Amino acid sequence: MKIFKSVLVLVSVLLVNTSAMAVSADTQSKSEQNKGQTALDTKVVAAKLLSKLGLQAESIKASSMEGMAEAVTKQGLFYVSYDGNYILQGKLYSIKEDVIDLTENSLADVRLNGVKKFDSNMITYPAKNEKHVITVFTDITCGYCRKLHEQMQDYNDLGITVRYLAYPRAGVRDELGNYSQSFKDLRSIWCHESPDVALTKAKMGSQVAQRICEQPIEAEFNFGRQIGVNGTPAIILENGMMMPGYQPPERLAQILNSL
Repeated sequence: MKIFKSVLVLVSVLLVNTSAMAVSADTQSKSEQNKGQTALDTKVVAAKLLSKLGLQAESIKASSMEGMAEAVTKQGLFYVSYDGNYILQGKLYSIKEDVIDLTENSLADVRLNGVKKFDSNMITYPAKNEKHVITVFTDITCGYCRKLHEQMQDYNDLGITVRYLAYPRAGVRDELGNYSQSFKDLRSIWCHESPDVALTKAKMGSQVAQRICEQPIEAEFNFGRQIGVNGTPAIILENGMMMPGYQPPERLAQILNSL
């Protein structure tokens, strides 16, 4: 019996020592991992993005992916390692439970905040019984932009107010560095004393009388590029999500009512 008790004591001691060693090893492992992790320094990341790639960061914060920061720049949204040595551009999804497009959620916030800067510079076609407001990047040479505009009354009758931002599809400047005709036409329309009337006439094919004034056409174009616009029409919904392309009035109303 004494021998049996001695064995039990020895086994207990061994188990305690083994547990202690395991805890110590786990603590050491976590300590080593923490030592290997680089803390996010937004100034360092911003400086590297600018010096290496010419990307001007507007905001940098930790993303949902460990060790990667989300950088909103004037040229778009990127994911950057905390030390600034690695960069990714593309969609980031969460698949913990439901599949969530984290990139689109972030861009939705950027869109809603960015649109506010142009509240007083948009050409608006208000609905009398307004239920929804959409913001549309448009150009007068775009076929589906014209189709959307031809149905303006239908959108308005469904309670949809349409606000336009300028997006010259040919870009702001041509190959020689001069303002593109698309840019000059949109600037002229926005400079008109009745821009809503001028835009309707232009979309119907009328010649645009050239005018020059201070309007944020280039800023609106750059904003569009930043948030993922690469064609017109591009529709920003009330929740900040963006739909590329034309949507018929009834279909768009269904989408808006479902939000």
